[in-house]
Amino acid sequence: MATRLPTILRLCSILASAALSLCPALAQNQEQPQTAIRVNVNLVLVDATVKNKSAQIMSDLKQQDFELREDGVPQKIDIFSRDELPLDVALVLDLSDSIGPFLVPLRQAANTALAALKPEDQVALFTFSTEAELRVPFTRDKSQIADLIGSFHAGGATNINDGIFLPAQYLLNAPQKDRRVIILISDDVGTTAGGQGTRDIVTECTASDVVLYNLKIPGYNPPETRMAAAMIPGLVNIRKVVEQTGGETFDVPDIAHLDEVFRALIQRIKTRYTLGYYTNATAARGKPHKLDVRLAPSFGKKGREYTVLSRTAFYVH
Repeated sequence: MATRLPTILRLCSILASAALSLCPALAQNQEQPQTAIRVNVNLVLVDATVKNKSAQIMSDLKQQDFELREDGVPQKIDIFSRDELPLDVALVLDLSDSIGPFLVPLRQAANTALAALKPEDQVALFTFSTEAELRVPFTRDKSQIADLIGSFHAGGATNINDGIFLPAQYLLNAPQKDRRVIILISDDVGTTAGGQGTRDIVTECTASDVVLYNLKIPGYNPPETRMAAAMIPGLVNIRKVVEQTGGETFDVPDIAHLDEVFRALIQRIKTRYTLGYYTNATAARGKPHKLDVRLAPSFGKKGREYTVLSRTAFYVH
């Protein structure tokens, strides 16, 4: 989704118009037309993580180090930041049987990790087992989210498809913010497919401008459960959704490392580069536009000397 020009510029435009309406003589004495504020343009924001060939984060890049293409055409980067824009986080918690032992330590881990977000960042809480459900709409009270996690009880099947699709749909219908992230906390062993497959989920995430991060915990699944899950048709390909949206998977080896890995995931989100440009795309509604983020030629070849994790498409709405 392409976002609208920031609110402050709209406000400047409104105030300027109001001032001229109150001072018609001043308006009539304008000999040269003033440069118009771009109110009806679409701003496309793209978050990116860059790693060198040793998989180390490249954390000191500048705006001039990046190149951004839309449908193969180079774009002028108008916005460049590191964790300066507000963030909307949809936290999605697996409540199926296999997750039970993790719920209590998850509360403390979430309390610590979410506290690292900026005060203006918002978090919404979703859960899923047999069905997906919104538990807490967007709030800046991160401790409320963590406290509620400790009150849940695990049980039921594992419907990861709806667990991702529902928050993506929620974000699509919510007022547009600057950056959007879904954090899926699950053992990634689905036992039932929801109403949407991988393609639909990728499309919804792309339309919502969302990046999917996966906090993958071990869970407690006997071998027969994992074998049965591998045979269920229609289960979402989490790896594909993560890759298409430009996110990452963070593996939690055991409960003892849960807090450490959760904090590392939040820190990664906070240290992503945000690139923004104004699109003139006029394609028919519903057609995705391809995005390609890379570094300047002096850094070498993308995919060999470095890798870029970023979403690969957006929709004009």
